Parts: sequence; structure tokens; C-alpha cells
Amino acid sequence: MSKNLPSNSYKRNSYSSDKWQERIGQIAYRFNHQYQNQKFAVPDEVEAMPIFREWINGRLSERIVSPFWEIAQPQKNEHCLDIGCGVSFLIYPWRDWQAFFYGQEISNIAKDTLNSRGSQLNSKLFKGVELGPAHHLNYDQSQFDLVIATGFSCYFPLEYWQAVLVEVKRVLKPGGHFVFDILNSEQPLAEDWAVLETYLGAEVFLETVAEWEKTIKAGGAKIVKRQLGELFELYKVRF
Repeated sequence: MSKNLPSNSYKRNSYSSDKWQERIGQIAYRFNHQYQNQKFAVPDEVEAMPIFREWINGRLSERIVSPFWEIAQPQKNEHCLDIGCGVSFLIYPWRDWQAFFYGQEISNIAKDTLNSRGSQLNSKLFKGVELGPAHHLNYDQSQFDLVIATGFSCYFPLEYWQAVLVEVKRVLKPGGHFVFDILNSEQPLAEDWAVLETYLGAEVFLETVAEWEKTIKAGGAKIVKRQLGELFELYKVRF
């Protein structure tokens, strides 16, 4: 699939030649395809899976969304970064929290959509979305009170997340929190969802919770709170 990537799949910056380039491009391609409402070609046996029908009808996203605000609600005047934000600024109630929101995203479609509409929703609170991957954040050291990253960690091996933790620690203020989700491989829905995503163009890594928590600890982060959903488990950590 990566051979057919559009030239603007993600920002061609200093990191474009690193070893994660191909995988980032694949994930960007998969989500650009979805955001443009293009049809996915999957085998008949995948179309017959109940989880595929739920995905097509839009019900699956409601079941598996990770409500980060339930364990780390942004506070007024805080500076918050949403990594891999997709089109979430059009969905969750960020304006109600009166916090300043920034984003970074690998999908140029999502980035352009948010930058054209976010300021219309609240030009004071919406600070724009940058194009780039999670392991190279286009922001300054100690800039944010809260960093959020939901819905994409499962598309990368744990080695990649080690690099993400380093970058998040860099942009967080002392005492700030990082909230992210992991795919809990023990949940009944996990294997079917992994099959579905693989056929949609994004291979999923089914890591154990124990390995995830080992990675978190190795990255110098302490788990403050966790919350298990139907598919993903939310973590709130600090460094």
C-alpha cells in the first residue's frame, strides 16, 4: 500500500528518512482514505464480520472512543496538545473547558479540515494543528500542561512509543500529565478489531498490558490513573 501513497501524506521533514517513515505513511493513507469517504476494498469474509458492519454504520466508534476528559479534564487557561487528533476538535467539547488547544496529526486531510474550521468554532482557544508524527512534535520544551494521544498507539510497536514518551516529556511542563490509550489485547473485541484494521490498511500490534506498563516505566513515567473501556484502556501518567 505504501507504494501508492500521495506525496503529501505527511510532512516531509527531517524525520522523513527515519525508520518509521513507511509505517507513518501507511497510517496516514488509511485515515486520509476514511476522511475522504472513499470505499475500502475488503474480502467478503471481513464484510461478513459483525464488527465491520458496526464500523460501516458508525456505531463502532461510539463504543470504542476513549473519553480522556473523564480522567484528565482540561482546566481553564491550560495549554493542551492533542497528538493524532484526527477530526476530534469537531467532536469532543473542548470549548466548554476554556483551555487552549493545539494539535498535531499525520493526516493532511484532518489537519486541513481542523485548521479551516477550528478557528470558526473558537478563534481564541483553538491554536491550530501541525502536520507531523508523534515522535517529532513541532512544539517547544515545557509548553503544555496536558498532552493527549488517543486512538493510534496500537498501530506502532512499543519501540516507537518509547520515542513518543521522550518527546512528550520534552514538551510537558513540570508536573504536567500525559493521557493516552492502549489497545487492551485481553478484551473480547480486540482480535476482531485488529483483523478489521489490518484489512483497512493499518496493521495492529496486540501487546500485553504488562509489556505496555513496562514500557511506560522505562520511559520514566508514573501511572497516576487508568480506565478500561470496551477495547482501549486509558492511562494518565506524569514524569
